[in-house]
Amino acid sequence: MPSSVAPSESPLHPMFLQVKEMEEQLGALRTSLVCALNQVLDLRDLNTGVHSTRLAEWALHVAGDLGLPETTLADIETAALLHDIGKIGIPDAILNKPARLSDEEYDWMKKHPEYGWAVLRQIPGLDRASLLVLHHHESFDGKGYPGGLQGEEIPIGSRIVSVIDAFDAMVSSRPYRRGLPIEEAERRLLAASGTQFDPIVIAKFLPLARAEMTAVFAAAGTTVSAVL
Repeated sequence: MPSSVAPSESPLHPMFLQVKEMEEQLGALRTSLVCALNQVLDLRDLNTGVHSTRLAEWALHVAGDLGLPETTLADIETAALLHDIGKIGIPDAILNKPARLSDEEYDWMKKHPEYGWAVLRQIPGLDRASLLVLHHHESFDGKGYPGGLQGEEIPIGSRIVSVIDAFDAMVSSRPYRRGLPIEEAERRLLAASGTQFDPIVIAKFLPLARAEMTAVFAAAGTTVSAVL
């Protein structure tokens, strides 16, 4: 019986091997670019870079617990690492302002998901991750930005990053404020379940946060006591 596999599709065919090698090289290049951009975040603000590394650790755990396909995990990890890359386009006077932002300043700050999307979509292979970055400040009730998406209109990767980003920001100390106790951060997440945040993501994340707090912070090169 003749084979239904074309010669060029055989794992031993030179053309197949060349394509495979090119795919591996492109994958390695994408990984290098993501790491380089994360280093740029570190250079701009060390707190932001380490914060993003923690998000990536948690995001992969939540995505796995939700049973998401293996093919989506890399996009979610990239989005978690680079969700704040657009803040490079925000002036330092706004980004580092210790006081409440004015309405005009807040409108400018709200542009950072679009700035991040505009950068990442230019990189081959990061188009899906760029959409997760674009929508990580959407709200489950449709009152977020930039698109006003609601519920499952929001990509699941964006919904995951949104919950973890809020939690990590609340518990982390900054030069101008002290981080909230973990219990208070959990209470605030639960209070916003179904309005700002996806209830299913919160239900998956909070047990992980309690169980893996120390391990995730260690994997990101810091400790819980150092940021609280």
